[in-house]
Amino acid sequence: MTMLIANHLLTYCSNIHPGETWRDTFNSLKVHIPNVKKAVSPTQSFGIGLRLSNRASIELDQGNNLTEFKTWLQSENCYVFTMNGFPYGDFHETVVKDQVHSPDWSTAERLDYTLRLFRILAEIIPSGMEGGISTSPISYRFWQKTAEERNRVLERAAVNLAEVAANLHFLENQTGNFLHLDIEPEPDGILENSDETIAFFQDYLLPIGTKYLTEKHHIPSGDATQIILRHIQVCYDVCHFAIVYEKPTATFAKFEKAGINIGKIQISAALKVDVPAAQQERDKLKEKLSQLSESTYLHQVVGKTASGNTESYPDLPEAVRLLPNSKAEEFRIHFHVPLFLKHYGYFSSTQDAIVEVLDAIAHKPVCKHLEVETYTWGVLEPALRIDLSQSIIRELEWVIQHMKA
Repeated sequence: MTMLIANHLLTYCSNIHPGETWRDTFNSLKVHIPNVKKAVSPTQSFGIGLRLSNRASIELDQGNNLTEFKTWLQSENCYVFTMNGFPYGDFHETVVKDQVHSPDWSTAERLDYTLRLFRILAEIIPSGMEGGISTSPISYRFWQKTAEERNRVLERAAVNLAEVAANLHFLENQTGNFLHLDIEPEPDGILENSDETIAFFQDYLLPIGTKYLTEKHHIPSGDATQIILRHIQVCYDVCHFAIVYEKPTATFAKFEKAGINIGKIQISAALKVDVPAAQQERDKLKEKLSQLSESTYLHQVVGKTASGNTESYPDLPEAVRLLPNSKAEEFRIHFHVPLFLKHYGYFSSTQDAIVEVLDAIAHKPVCKHLEVETYTWGVLEPALRIDLSQSIIRELEWVIQHMKA
């Protein structure tokens, strides 16, 4: 029997564990998964949210590695139902920044990597279980310098995503397993909010993808459109949508009206902070924000003004530099901070958005897959810092307790 929380599969994303090779990835799983399972799912099978780099996916596909992994999953009473296919390369101990989007969806490399992940998932997922893989929001919006350049990227991406849909359609016919690719909007992705995501489906993916499936795979156009909508879905990352000030229930309704499915909800919290009017207080905020700056990841900042307008900054240092002239009353910052706390000293989190999502899906589910994605532990006071396995357990237990309340 699998662990179900209010009829949802719940896990955490293993991108928290360093490891770009399969051996390093597997070693991390062997260290942490048994501890987490024992705490949150001692008698039921536990689902894993697996992150594989491109290199790790190639290595897992070689020799007897896949067989060894399947044997380990069985022995631990675990399974994989969702994967993170967003970061292609090194995600730890290096400068990632905008390269987290590389290669983007206009490239054969991104397509090949994603199809390889699906071949692996199809091998290891329990028979008859729905599976999904989250992926990047097409590309990084500042890489395209002209409208024509962006248009070309979106057109190529539509073809590549349609090819994924075709592969998953044929795979479902062969195996009976329903698998979907979940596009994950995020700040400064080409798709960073619900409006841009819906526009991409309506203006690019469905017309271009339907034509491609009809011509390349000889699928009738009506069927082709439905195949795309079935197998290309959205990953709703709570942190990402909170940063751009979207209301969860309104966004869920917009996707439903557009006929776009949500395949996975990533449960995550961003940082937020009030922006004071007094310059002396802003200087204090500037100092606090500067302490958060680091060189590995982009930390986009979106501010909201009293009139409801937004100010966007591609990374935290830009927001710090321009803070004296900002008209914003609040900043929301792209960190994935622990869920269980609402306040972090000078800062707060967007925990309210998580609560709204969990309450909404308790009454009207929008998907089956829930995945905790926390990896910014440094905001915690030293007294609250515990080892990684226990930190993951604390996050999952917070979600479980809220959903069972």
